[in-house]
Amino acid sequence: MTTTSGTSVSAQNDARFTSLAALATDLAGRFALAPLLERILRHTLTLLGCENGSICTVDEVAGTYRKEVDIGVGCLSGRTFPLDEGVTGEVVRARRAVQFAEYADVHGGHIRAEDRGRLHGVIGVPIRWDGTIIGTCVVFSSEPGRQFSADDARLVELFATHAAIAMTNARLHARAAEKESDAARMAERERVVRDVHDTVGRGLATVLLQLDAAEREVSGARDPSTALRSARTAARSALVETRRTVLGLGPSLLEGRSLQEAVALELAWVQSTATMNTRLVVAGEPQTLAPETARQLFRIVQEALTNVVEHARARSVRVGLVYGSLQVSVMIDDDGVGFDVASTTDPSARSTRGFGLQGLAARAHLLGGTLVVDSTPEWGTRIRAEVPYAAGAALDTSRSRWRVLIVHERAVVRAGLVRMLSQIEPDIQVVGEVASAMDAVDAYQLVHPHVVLGNLALPRIDGTQLTSYLRAIDHHVAVVLLIDSFADDRVRAAAQIGAVGFVENDTEAGALARALVAAARGDSLIPAGFLSSLTSAPRSRTIADALTAREREVRALVEQGFPDKRIATELSISVKTVEKHVGSILRKTGARNRTMLAGLAARS
Repeated sequence: MTTTSGTSVSAQNDARFTSLAALATDLAGRFALAPLLERILRHTLTLLGCENGSICTVDEVAGTYRKEVDIGVGCLSGRTFPLDEGVTGEVVRARRAVQFAEYADVHGGHIRAEDRGRLHGVIGVPIRWDGTIIGTCVVFSSEPGRQFSADDARLVELFATHAAIAMTNARLHARAAEKESDAARMAERERVVRDVHDTVGRGLATVLLQLDAAEREVSGARDPSTALRSARTAARSALVETRRTVLGLGPSLLEGRSLQEAVALELAWVQSTATMNTRLVVAGEPQTLAPETARQLFRIVQEALTNVVEHARARSVRVGLVYGSLQVSVMIDDDGVGFDVASTTDPSARSTRGFGLQGLAARAHLLGGTLVVDSTPEWGTRIRAEVPYAAGAALDTSRSRWRVLIVHERAVVRAGLVRMLSQIEPDIQVVGEVASAMDAVDAYQLVHPHVVLGNLALPRIDGTQLTSYLRAIDHHVAVVLLIDSFADDRVRAAAQIGAVGFVENDTEAGALARALVAAARGDSLIPAGFLSSLTSAPRSRTIADALTAREREVRALVEQGFPDKRIATELSISVKTVEKHVGSILRKTGARNRTMLAGLAARS
């Protein structure tokens, strides 16, 4: 378009500013793609003085494009076409903006014949993201003889950039929403599996014990009717409890009862079923617990007592409830045969007890607490769970787990990691999976994971560069990299930049899960031998030269284990100044935390 006066130029500039400002507002926090693309297209048409246009998404791998938004002309919105047709096909082949004097010159155009006569000049530009064409923006003029200028092309390209942002944000938001939905379904599935395991296990244990009693009665030529009636009653009870569990209802023993009352009834079941001595001890002032806290603690007691009945061959069992000022604890202590705790943590183990203990730990962690199992063969077992009162007040399973973002170029590897981690570690929630470092940067800002698990050998932008990009966004980011070997020079570079851990590709699943949880908790996962190689003489001299005199003084005191307040007193500076110096030292040395810094010093 041309203008004939300063006034019209000013009006045009005002219109462009208004449209761009409105577009920025549209993009802020919006993720529904179709409405955003329609608004972007309308702004484009308004500034070009046109009434017809379309925006398409492109899939070059599939060789197709999809009409997403059309304004003014019937371009079969929502339909998919081959990439060798239409204006979009011309744009993708040219890899740049294209123009036509008349729409009739477009090969394979899809506009209806009755509408073609009123369309003349055409301009189409690519919508790019990370060097890839992901769509096109096309504008049609109804003005005979209209030729689009270079300024018009630049304006359409500007709006194409906004469309790229909208498409990428919508894709990331949809992916994050899908992951949150998957995580919610997985959390519910885990709850049902744990609860059904506990309920069915308890019920079947009772049935089997009563059937054993009936068998003994028959062997002794006595009437087994009483034992058989008890077995039937236990089976009915198990069926009722299992149905309640699947429906998401709490244990029936908790309805209208406190936790200690429900536990007392459970101990009565143990005594009647296994003929062992039982005892309930309550310490502290009993407090009203949040429903979810009471439910999970009761399930912990139920599962532990079921294990005692099924496996322990104990003469007595004791349950303790301790109400403290900030937390409540439950303890289950028996004098049975005990077992080797280490054997139950083996991922290859398939024992019922191993699964049950994992479920107990998952329940405690879900409430923000801890669970400790202490057992020795022939010396009995003690289980202690401690959870804070506040955990049940606003329990949020999506926030009570360690959030992990996976970055790997191969979709099958990403899918395998998601499945493996969901099965082996209930504390881990995969909140996103992306294929490239640039997607990871955007996803990190969107989903805020505790840990980023990336592939060192990512194409184009590798894991070392990914670590650098993420640390530029968040200095405290925890990046764990999958590697082929510690001999890879990129491992050293990534460690010096700030990656907190490395896991070799042939590491077993349990070790990977433990590495991610450790990284989420702030621990560094770099082998001592490799740490030593990082602190070779040339490297040490480089770090020492980079530190100021004051930073070297602060580092020496940090390495002695002094807290910030003590360092401030020793050097006669403020605590805030100490914190700034410590942050600078960690950046310059590549250490993740004080522990790693001390380790570097010990091996330098």
